[in-house]
Amino acid sequence: IMNLFYYKRKITKKKRDIKLAVELAFLYLIVCVMGLGDLIAFCGHAFAPNVVASKIGWPIGSPFQFEVALADLSFGVLGILCIWFRGNFWFAAAIANAIFLLGCAYGHIRDIMLKSNFAPYNAGPVLYIGDILMPLLILTLYFMHVQMSKTSKKRK
Repeated sequence: IMNLFYYKRKITKKKRDIKLAVELAFLYLIVCVMGLGDLIAFCGHAFAPNVVASKIGWPIGSPFQFEVALADLSFGVLGILCIWFRGNFWFAAAIANAIFLLGCAYGHIRDIMLKSNFAPYNAGPVLYIGDILMPLLILTLYFMHVQMSKTSKKRK
């Protein structure tokens, strides 16, 4: 009997299940990638700044490491708070992090082009996946979620 209930629900609420999947994918990415990822980045910039600086190709001992650490801490906390706060809070967290990371991507690309800085944390997967793909994917999922929510409200 339970299998029949699940099967019927799956057919009758297919649109809702897709909306839920988009919402969960967004929440997973913003909490894990942004939240936990930026908390880990905070730890690196705050507690091992010389190691991180050398992997980015930056000069060791820069006071800006601590400022980047605090930005990472801010975005990490925002990402974790998305578990409890929804709606416009999600958009604010996602857009703030996207601006920061896409700005970082611009800086890394400029560093690659002007200084041929191909350090591991300046080029490659950190740049393409972390600084470009993830913020764009998070924003895309957010806008899909919003659009699906509007569509489902119109049907009611």
